[in-house]
Amino acid sequence: MALGNKEISRLALDVFGDELWNTGGLTELEDYLASNYRNHQLPDVRGGESVLDTDEWRKLLSDFHQGFSGARLEILGQVAEGDYVATRWRMTAKNVAEFAGNPATGRSTTWTGTSTDRFDGAKLAETWVNWDKYSYLAELDLI
Repeated sequence: MALGNKEISRLALDVFGDELWNTGGLTELEDYLASNYRNHQLPDVRGGESVLDTDEWRKLLSDFHQGFSGARLEILGQVAEGDYVATRWRMTAKNVAEFAGNPATGRSTTWTGTSTDRFDGAKLAETWVNWDKYSYLAELDLI
């Protein structure tokens, strides 16, 4: 059975969680990504804004899973309209190794965000991510 846009958006977010990451969810997700997929991060975890292609986004996921354990993503709400899906979410994870130039803190952090996905046919073509970087950094005691 083919996945709908909402399910693909959930899958794209769930790859940050440990369970789906460890069961090959990223490989499954790649079947639903457009060849020219772009991921806009605002703010980027390293500062500023960035636009990631598929390989850069995959690297961000890998770095995140090396730097954090127990990652759990909770979908708080989702709305679909035409070729767009907006998802509000909450992430919780424990920082166990260096990530994005910051040392491991051994602390857990929780932050919220919103992802807006644009689809081109049945493929995820573009994502805009806005997230609460302040809460993320504050709970890690990095600010």
